[in-house]
Amino acid sequence: MQSYEQLAEENRELRAQLAERDARIAELEALLAGALKRIADLEARLKTDSRTSSKPPSSDPPNAAARPKRPPSGRRRGGQPGHRGTTRSLLPPEKVTHIVDLIPETCERCAAALAGNDSQPIRSQVTDLPPVQPDVTEYRQHTLECQSCGAKTTAPLPPGVGASAFGPRLKAMLAACSGVLKLSRRTVEWLMENFHNVDISLGSVSACEEAVSEAVAAPVEEARQHVWASPGAYVDETGFRQAVQAEPQNQSEASDVDEPAPDEGDAPNPSGKAWLWTAVTPLVTVFLVHAKRSAVAAAKLLGSFAGTLVSDRWSAYSFIDAARRQLCWAHLLRDFEWIAEFGAGASGIGRALVADAKLMFRWWHELKAGGLTRSGFQERMAPLMARVEALIEQCAAGPHEKSAGRCRRILTLRAALWTFVVREGIEPTNNAAERALRPAVIWRKLSFGSASDRGSRFVERILTVAATCRQQGRNVLDYLVAACEAHACGEPAPSLLPQAAEQRLAG
Repeated sequence: MQSYEQLAEENRELRAQLAERDARIAELEALLAGALKRIADLEARLKTDSRTSSKPPSSDPPNAAARPKRPPSGRRRGGQPGHRGTTRSLLPPEKVTHIVDLIPETCERCAAALAGNDSQPIRSQVTDLPPVQPDVTEYRQHTLECQSCGAKTTAPLPPGVGASAFGPRLKAMLAACSGVLKLSRRTVEWLMENFHNVDISLGSVSACEEAVSEAVAAPVEEARQHVWASPGAYVDETGFRQAVQAEPQNQSEASDVDEPAPDEGDAPNPSGKAWLWTAVTPLVTVFLVHAKRSAVAAAKLLGSFAGTLVSDRWSAYSFIDAARRQLCWAHLLRDFEWIAEFGAGASGIGRALVADAKLMFRWWHELKAGGLTRSGFQERMAPLMARVEALIEQCAAGPHEKSAGRCRRILTLRAALWTFVVREGIEPTNNAAERALRPAVIWRKLSFGSASDRGSRFVERILTVAATCRQQGRNVLDYLVAACEAHACGEPAPSLLPQAAEQRLAG
């Protein structure tokens, strides 16, 4: 029979084993809770799509929730009854290259000879393109010897001639083909050879792009400063790529063109990752390629901007006071959609926020269409604004960590929620900036970015010219030709801020 001391010792050992097991169970339960939370987060991430995140619609999987579609109208495709068709207008006679008069010689009924002319003939026009032959000008510089002193004098080239083997229009077209039409340099080379009978190398295409970039540098900088002085701007950024090049190994490999020293933070990342930024105003759109997605890059893009900034919640814009900002409600709507779908106990709050956001957009479109006055819009919005803020506060204090964190971050920018309601001329979304980036994103995917800092300067400058000319209804090619002609002659390039465009937009 065991003694008391033996039983006490066995009891202590059993208690120690039990405590050890309890600690191990608690540890395993903590690991299980963490694993289950991680699994839930990963499942939620897998289920996110363009409705609940910043992913583009093209990335949505086939099983993604279908976006709501308009109900069928029951009408057939094409023009509807009563629709006034459109036909191609005839050009005036002064714009017609050739005129061919077709005069009947005999009567189609009795074969009698006909004479005279029809004062109102039936006109039909056929437009075609003539075979393109390049206009090549050869300059022959004669050298003559003076009969008095024996000195030899060579006739100088005209201003702007001699620096390049290609003229302003060809340079402008090359830049427009790559920077506006988003063609690869090899495609541009093929286009020039097959469509315009111009034999040009890939290196010459790049050289022409660089020449156009230099020609428009001053107008683009002027446009950038115009954005800084604008009362409002819409900004966004997207990924870009700039290849990291090795430093020249010797002096012969170095460039003979002086380049300004890069700003702090401009050096490309070792991975080649860069960012393309844009700022959009009613008159001008500017772009910037920068190595960082940070406040350093945002400050370089916006400079001394003192107006109202419309953007998403990215922290790079936090140097702008919230009272001078408007958060993009398209991004907020995606946040609310995420809470409604993945917010667990906060899903009800998310659904209510989604409903209020959609109601706000419906009223906003009614205001833009002229069916609602601004005072009427503000009157409707007052209770909705209070309700939305209360719901966000409720979610921020809730138990679901991720939903609460999103709402707390939104509340730090509470002053930027409703700027568009009280300040006329400000939109509730930064869609203008996102639309400006779409052509650049397509170009990036086709070209894989730029290979140098000079290439990045060409990208941001040609995108600025193309987007700004499109806004103002100007011909991009005509502008580029004029800029190249002025640069070749050492004269200032035409401004991207024409007085006529400013007056038209103001009216």
